[in-house]
Amino acid sequence: MKILIAGIAINLCMGVLYAWSVFSKALQAELGWSAVDAGMPYSVAVMVFASCLLVSGVLQDRMGPRAMVILGCTLVSGGLIVSSFAIGNPLVLALSFGGMVGAGIGFAYACLSPAAMKWFHSSKKGLVCGLIAGGFGIAPLYLAPLTNFLIGSYGIENTFLFLGAGALLISVPLAFTIVNPPAGYVAPAPAGYVAANKDGGNDFSWREMLKTKQFYMLWVMFCFSASAGLMLIGNIVSIAATQGGLANAAFLVSALAVFNSGGRVVMGMLSDKIGAIRTLLLVFVLQGINMLLFPMYETEMGFMLGAALAGIGYGALLSVFPSLTADYYGLKNYGTNFGVLYTSWGVSGFIGPVIAGYVSAAYGSYAIAYTVSAVGLAIAIALALLIKPVTAEQKVTAAEPVEA
Repeated sequence: MKILIAGIAINLCMGVLYAWSVFSKALQAELGWSAVDAGMPYSVAVMVFASCLLVSGVLQDRMGPRAMVILGCTLVSGGLIVSSFAIGNPLVLALSFGGMVGAGIGFAYACLSPAAMKWFHSSKKGLVCGLIAGGFGIAPLYLAPLTNFLIGSYGIENTFLFLGAGALLISVPLAFTIVNPPAGYVAPAPAGYVAANKDGGNDFSWREMLKTKQFYMLWVMFCFSASAGLMLIGNIVSIAATQGGLANAAFLVSALAVFNSGGRVVMGMLSDKIGAIRTLLLVFVLQGINMLLFPMYETEMGFMLGAALAGIGYGALLSVFPSLTADYYGLKNYGTNFGVLYTSWGVSGFIGPVIAGYVSAAYGSYAIAYTVSAVGLAIAIALALLIKPVTAEQKVTAAEPVEA
């Protein structure tokens, strides 16, 4: 349990990425930075985050999670502290926040769920992933107002410094507690638990995983569903202004954060009860309906409904796909395997926002972006209906030859 609590607390610090909108606004208003310059550190951080998550997944399978989480927390706190001296130069800030903080988040985030899952029974994978990911998702609720208060009271430079010092004092000591269970450890089954009859559960290497058709189905499902969520998350305030004439729709950002975090926990728990694929199918259907309804939202209540469904659906992906990866391909190489699958999220982070930006600039509305997202979700629904669990026979077929 202490590993789970530590993982949640660390992710509450790692969620500083979600506070960037506050920094961006301040850099433009107080220092006269352009929107492009002010947004560059965030864009770099997202790309570096996705890349380092894959690297960390590979390294933690070889070295264990503690070293990676310590490195990640140190980079995040160090990157924030260095950023306090870099606001005079957009390029340096892109390197300090985008490079160091982004890398740190990737290194730490990749290790927390797999380490925690190994201490709990397999029937709790969805709940554990949901709680760990929920810490990251809920972070904006305290980090955004805290960052805004610190900037108003102490300035941008000191805000970076204070947040970096806080991360150093809180996350780094907790990182030392993140360890895998000892060899041979078997988590006790919950009372009344009855094992399901299934063919999966084998430990696949990433090369063996790539030889299964299920991996490519999961990759496309993750990419298209996350793309729809990120399109709304990145543009919800602009959508409300363009479509509904709402001049002040910042409350939708908070609503997305709440439902995003709640979706990670609730849908993770649901996946433990009804299965990961059934949970994803439910999420894809709800998201598809939301995309079809979004052109009709014009009021605060309408946009609140849309934000709630988008937040729940997107949050669910970040708890259900990790547990599904462990279900299909085992925990032994989970860090590497999920890192490879997570490349789909990196692609989705480009597809969704770019389509929305292009469509809104070209046509003055987001209608086509909703349609494209709905089509992607329809494909995800079809794949969820067709996919089957990985079998023992596939493990034998994909097995790498043993060197003599």
